[in-house]
Amino acid sequence: MKLRTWLIPLLVMMMIIPMVGSPKAGAASAKEIQIYLDGALVPSDTSPYIKPKENVTMVPLRVISEGLGARVEWSQQTKTAVIQKDNNTLVLVIGKKTAEVNGEQVGLDVSVENVNGRTMVPIRFVSEQLGLQVIWNQSLRTITLVSSGPTNNGGEDDTTSEPSQPSQPSQPSKPSTGENGSGTSAKKEMRGVWVSTVSNLDWPSNKSYGNIESQKAEYIALLDDVQAMGMNAVFVQVRPSADAIYPSKLVPWSTYLTGTAGKDPGYDPLQFLIEETHRRGMEFHAWFNPFRASTGTDTTKLPANHVANEHPDWIVKFGGKLYINPGIPEAREHIISAIMEVVNGYDIDGVHLDDYFYPTGETASSKFNDDSTFYKYNSMKLSNKGDWRRDNINDFVQKLGGTVHQKKPNISYGISPYGVWRNQASDVTGSNTKASVSAYDSTYADVRKWIQNEWVDYVTPQIYWSMTRTIVRYDILADWWANEVKGTNVKLYIGHAPYKISTPEIGWNSAQEIIDQLKYNENISEISGSIFFSAKDLRRNPLGLIPLLQSYYVND
Repeated sequence: MKLRTWLIPLLVMMMIIPMVGSPKAGAASAKEIQIYLDGALVPSDTSPYIKPKENVTMVPLRVISEGLGARVEWSQQTKTAVIQKDNNTLVLVIGKKTAEVNGEQVGLDVSVENVNGRTMVPIRFVSEQLGLQVIWNQSLRTITLVSSGPTNNGGEDDTTSEPSQPSQPSQPSKPSTGENGSGTSAKKEMRGVWVSTVSNLDWPSNKSYGNIESQKAEYIALLDDVQAMGMNAVFVQVRPSADAIYPSKLVPWSTYLTGTAGKDPGYDPLQFLIEETHRRGMEFHAWFNPFRASTGTDTTKLPANHVANEHPDWIVKFGGKLYINPGIPEAREHIISAIMEVVNGYDIDGVHLDDYFYPTGETASSKFNDDSTFYKYNSMKLSNKGDWRRDNINDFVQKLGGTVHQKKPNISYGISPYGVWRNQASDVTGSNTKASVSAYDSTYADVRKWIQNEWVDYVTPQIYWSMTRTIVRYDILADWWANEVKGTNVKLYIGHAPYKISTPEIGWNSAQEIIDQLKYNENISEISGSIFFSAKDLRRNPLGLIPLLQSYYVND
């Protein structure tokens, strides 16, 4: 995500703020830490630095937050910074080890500091409160920040060892495709792209708020671009946070259409999106974020008919966000009913869920508070809360699929989980990986069970690592997932990460990485296609990816 053009004068203005602190002595002798946000280098006249005693990395909050489109206000008199984005309001005061997040006090690892006119905060605070995924590379001394969406990095630990080379399979000729990537073979091979609406990541832009024609023109341009690359399907986020981009009787209008939650945009965006997509012969899959209720915690900013206001007893506050508690049967039924509004009312090709089930990031001092629900709704008397949580998600996945197929048997129903089900260290039948986040243990998604019971039509694991990332290698995971679906009626699509191209993470210094992954897939008969995150990352043509995709999909 590029910094806004108006950031430059703000940065100049901030230079007048007096410096009241400085990095630890000796930090200048080390290589400066650089920050990348969604693949783009974030310029800053104040480099991040490490406080050696606490082993905490400090980063400039203003540069990062404004790069995400947040509004930042500074009070010289009180030495206070106020950051606002979506439904979140953060208040930080120089010298304090606490911050105010949506009216509540949150502890910080170290005090907020001011260096060269920049408010410096611990990186953990940035990641938790602004919804960023953080990747630290010790050898390169780089911080890579990835904004929201289905962009799981698996939470892998950093390694400085030289990566081993993956096995190189023979490369059979790929199926031929017709003009513009269409044709008989194209219909058998999924070539999709995720289109995020949350935070206006892909569509619509916040510049188009309240302008119907602008929003339509933006979507048409998006389809023009991705179809020219060979894509034949879009997975559009129609439920970002317990809201809707369509008229609903159960949930409010999404804030990402007009800038105001609950406000009618004056047309039915979903109907337009579907018609425009089908007009080109492309598939339209409705992508739902099932359990995220809000990206902030202030319910007064949400419409009266939002689930957090109508059913506050269903809501769990965690990590500066609100979640619908998956352990409450009535809450799960509510989500299924909301999804069925779209199934019943629109000509969609599929129902698609991302990996937001239970949130990741629990620690000994920060828990997803569902103890009372565990005691109340644990009808099977399971002693392990993890097993109970997985049972809740299993129930939801099975019932939703059954309800969808009962109404429209031909609709495709699938889920995009984390790229690692379990590591071998946790389960000998897991993958030979060392990811610190897994679908089974972190989001309580037992994808293996879904596949074995054929509750889903397909799975799209987010294998967002390169062929040379030793601890979580692409080829190892592609092989593992292929073995899981073998002998079942469940299709396997692979989730790819063009958003990582040009970032410092191992293996992403060339757009050829994506093509190499696609060529590797050719050798695995169980893989039926690919989905790319996300549209904006394809369209920015990172390191020349577009002509490579066109050559692979369209021109061959």
